[in-house]
Amino acid sequence: MPADIAAHQRAAQALLAPGCVAIIGASGEAGKNTARPQRYLRQHGYAGRVVLVNASRGELFGERAWPSLADAPGTVDHAFVMVPAADVESAVAACVAKGVPLISIYSDGFAETGAAGLAMQQRIADIARAGGARVIGPNSVGTVIPGRGVALSVNAVLDLPALLPGRVGLVSQSGSLIGAILSRGQARGIGFSALVSIGNECDLSAGDVADWLADDPQTDAILLFLETLRDAPRLAQASRRAAAAGKPVVAYVLGRSEVGRELAVTHTGALMGNAEAMNAWLDTNGIVRVDHFETLLEIVPALRQARPPAGRRVAVVTTTGGGAAMVVDRIDSSAVELVGPPQALIDSFAAQGVRIGSGAVTDLTMAGTKRGIYRSVLDAYLSSDHCDTVLAIAGSSAQFHPQLAVEPIAGAQRQGKSLLAFATPQADEALQLFEQAGVPAFRTPESCADALRALARWREPQPPASPEGAEIAALAAAALRLQACGSGTCDEAQARAVFAALGIAQGDWQVLADAQASAVLALPAAVKVLSPDLPHKSDIGAVKLGCASEAELRAAVAEVIAAARRHAPAARIAGALVQRMERGVVEAIVGFRHDPQVGPTVMVGMGGVQAEIYRDVVVRPAPVSLAEAARMVDGVRGLALLAGWRGGPSGDRAALVRAVRALSLLACLDGAPVAEAEINPLLVRRDGEGVVALDGLLVLKTTGVAA
Repeated sequence: MPADIAAHQRAAQALLAPGCVAIIGASGEAGKNTARPQRYLRQHGYAGRVVLVNASRGELFGERAWPSLADAPGTVDHAFVMVPAADVESAVAACVAKGVPLISIYSDGFAETGAAGLAMQQRIADIARAGGARVIGPNSVGTVIPGRGVALSVNAVLDLPALLPGRVGLVSQSGSLIGAILSRGQARGIGFSALVSIGNECDLSAGDVADWLADDPQTDAILLFLETLRDAPRLAQASRRAAAAGKPVVAYVLGRSEVGRELAVTHTGALMGNAEAMNAWLDTNGIVRVDHFETLLEIVPALRQARPPAGRRVAVVTTTGGGAAMVVDRIDSSAVELVGPPQALIDSFAAQGVRIGSGAVTDLTMAGTKRGIYRSVLDAYLSSDHCDTVLAIAGSSAQFHPQLAVEPIAGAQRQGKSLLAFATPQADEALQLFEQAGVPAFRTPESCADALRALARWREPQPPASPEGAEIAALAAAALRLQACGSGTCDEAQARAVFAALGIAQGDWQVLADAQASAVLALPAAVKVLSPDLPHKSDIGAVKLGCASEAELRAAVAEVIAAARRHAPAARIAGALVQRMERGVVEAIVGFRHDPQVGPTVMVGMGGVQAEIYRDVVVRPAPVSLAEAARMVDGVRGLALLAGWRGGPSGDRAALVRAVRALSLLACLDGAPVAEAEINPLLVRRDGEGVVALDGLLVLKTTGVAA
C-alpha cells in the first residue's frame, strides 16, 4: 500500500475511533477554552487514554500532565493542538516525531491573517505530510464522536449533560455551527455518528472527511455545512462514493455571493455567478442542496427512505387548507410539479363515500380526522403512479392529539416513495413521533417547501462526459488555434477559429483591414470592429447591421473603426469583421467559464443583447454529455420556441444540443487555459438546418496551450 494512502487510512481510524488522544496546550484554568476538552472527554465517558501536555504544570484537575509530547509514554492516535500560532509548527513537528497519524489544530492566526499566515499554514501541512501525518485545521474547534465519548473540542455545546448517538455525520467549515446543529438535532431526537470541524483545510478537506464517513459503518447520511469549496474534485469523488454506498449527502452552503460578476468580461460571466455555478455543481454531483438551515436536519429522514424520486410530481393531502397553502405558496413551480389525483382514484373514493377533489391539494377538511380516512387516502396516493412524492399536512390535532394526527401518516405504506409531513402548530411531541417513525417532519412551511424543492432536484451523481472519437481530434485542433491567441482576451476572429475547430458553424465571414478592402461574401452583411480590447462592441456603437450594398458596407467599416478609436484610442484594432446576415428561429447564448470554486462550467440560455435582462439560463459543470446538454436546453423556458410556437417554425434543437456539448469540451484542454468563452448570439435555424454563431468571445488565463 502506498505510504500516502496508508497515512490517510490511519488518520481516518484516528478520527473516528481513537484509542488515545493528546491535548497539547491543555490549561489548568477552568475558565479558559483550552481547559474544556479535558473536562468534556471525562464528562462524556471517553474510555481511551488522554495525554495532557502543558509546559509549566505537572497536574491538571487531578490528572498527570507532561511538559512535552515526547515525554508522554505510549502512542497517540489523535492530537488536539491549542498552543499560540507561533508555537504550532514545533507542536506539529513533535507530533510527527511521536508518530501521531492525525493532528487537529484549534489555534488561529494563519491563512485568515494574510500571506505570512498562509505561508506558515503551508509549512505546517508540509511538515505533517512529510512525516506521514494528516492535519485538520487550523481554526478547527475539534471533533465529536458521540457513540465513543470522543468530545475532543472546545465547543460549549458539550456542556450538555449527554450526547445522543446517531447515524448522521456532519462536516462543517464553521466551528461554532457544529454546536448549533448538534443541539438542534438532539432537541428533535436526531443523533450523530460524528461532527467534525475542519477549519482552514490546510491539508484534509471536507471531501477527505466526507470520504471517511462514506466508509464508516456507523454513518448513514452525511451533512455538509460549507462556506466555500477549497477542493471541489475531492468532494465530488466523496459524494460519488457515498452515493454508491447508499448514503445521501446534504449541503447547506453559505457565501454563494455575487462576487466576481462585475469583473466578468462575457455575458456568461455576468449570468453565471457563484451561486449558479455552485448549485449546478452540487446537483450534478448528487449532493442534495438546501437553502434553509432548518432543512439541513429535517430532510434527512426523507433521504433515508428512498433514492432520488423518479420525478418531481408532488401530491398534497391535508386536513387544513390554510396549512397546505402556506407550503404550496412557497414551492418553486419550476422545480416542483403539484399534481391532483387521477379520475380513477376520485371515483374509487366516491364509491366509499369519501369526496376528494381533482385539484393539486387534496383537502379532506375535518372529515379527514375520522378514523381510517386520512390513512386510506395516503396509502392510495403512495401506491398510485400519478405522483412521486406525497406531502401530508397535520392541523391542530398534531399539538393536542398527536397520536390521532401522527398515526395515519406514520403508519402509511410508503411503497418506496418519499413521504413528508408538516405540522402547522407548535407540536414537539408530534415531531418526535414522526422522527421515531422515520417520517421527515417540518416545523415551518419554508423548510417544508425547501425540502420538496431539494428532493425534486436530487439525482444520482452524473458520470464523467469525456471527449470521444472525433471530439478528441477537434480538441487538438482547437488547442492549436488557441496557441496563436497568446493570453488575455482574443479578438473575434481568433475566437471564431477556436469555435469552428470544435465543430460549431460560423457562417460566412471575413476580416477587412479598412474601408478600402473588398468583401467577397453575399450581402446584406453585419460589420463589427475587430479588437481584442473591445469585447462588447455594440455598447460603443462599433456594430452596424444590414449593410445591403458595397457602399453601405465600406461606410460601415469606416464608422465602426472610428467609433472604436473614439472610445478607446489605445485599443488594438485589426480592422473590421464582416459577416453575412442570417435568419433563424431563436437566438441562444452558449457560454463557458472556469469558476474559481467549482471549476469549468457551461451555460445555455436565451441570447442576444437582452441576455442579462432575461437571465433565462441553465448552468452545469463542464464537460456535459449530449443527454445532459439536452436537459439543459429543455430547462431554458424561452427555448420552448424551438418546438414551434403558435404555428411558427420549429428550430434545430439537436444542433443546439451539440453546440452546448462542443463548447463544454473546453474543460478537457490540457492546462485548463480558458477563463471564459461565449457565443452570443448563437442563431438556431429551422429544424435540420443547424446553428450558426453570430458573435464570439474568448478569454484565456495563460499563454500556451498543449495540444
